[in-house]
Amino acid sequence: MLAVFDKSVAKSPEGLRTHGGGEGAALLAQDFASTREGAVAVNLGAAGAMAYSAERQNPLLPRLFAVVDDIFCLFEGHIENIPHLKQQYGLNKTANEVIIIIEAYRTLRDRGPYPADQVVRDIEGKFAFILFDSTSKSAFIAADSDGSVPFFWGADSEERLVFSDDVDIIKKGCGKSFAPFPKGCFFTTSKGLQSFEHPLNEVKPVPRVDSQGQVCGATFTVDTETKKEPSGMRKVDSAANWASQY
Repeated sequence: MLAVFDKSVAKSPEGLRTHGGGEGAALLAQDFASTREGAVAVNLGAAGAMAYSAERQNPLLPRLFAVVDDIFCLFEGHIENIPHLKQQYGLNKTANEVIIIIEAYRTLRDRGPYPADQVVRDIEGKFAFILFDSTSKSAFIAADSDGSVPFFWGADSEERLVFSDDVDIIKKGCGKSFAPFPKGCFFTTSKGLQSFEHPLNEVKPVPRVDSQGQVCGATFTVDTETKKEPSGMRKVDSAANWASQY
């Protein structure tokens, strides 16, 4: 799976992008679709692109793609507590993992009762997902707490963010400016990278060095010594756009 987002949708965190290498991510989705059997590429206009293929997937960590009400979602992995989440979100028996993620996001977006970190924490299993809401031009990306699904991100020279389960795709578009997506974390347009396991702690970049001793992107870890500033009580009944709070 692959997603390329403009910096207006997904701003690269400090430390991920380094100088040198990479062909740029603008045409990655087209390249992806042309080199994989049965691949589907979705042009998101100025926001970016997404692409999906079932080729060479792990049968224990299948890939899924769905579009519901202008919400696009790529999912890889397996959710273990599907019956509980179906009941929680009022979904029918036929709903699969990718539909659950879309509904969880919609509940969160439309003044849901839980903070975003709890919404992701409620998902039990091995997973990584990439979601784009074309109505609000917002992205929502997450990986499980064990890093069970191969999942990477990078930034190209134009500060586009790239997400994929294929590290070679990331390297092609971003050169050395890539890293494994941090496990137990989620990324949103409004708040950037956060930990759902430790929501009160900051996530900080640690420079990553390759075998030649050159800095190539950064890994991100929870800073157990730093607490976030309190933001106050959420006003869930406010007329303001609640999506900006997640």
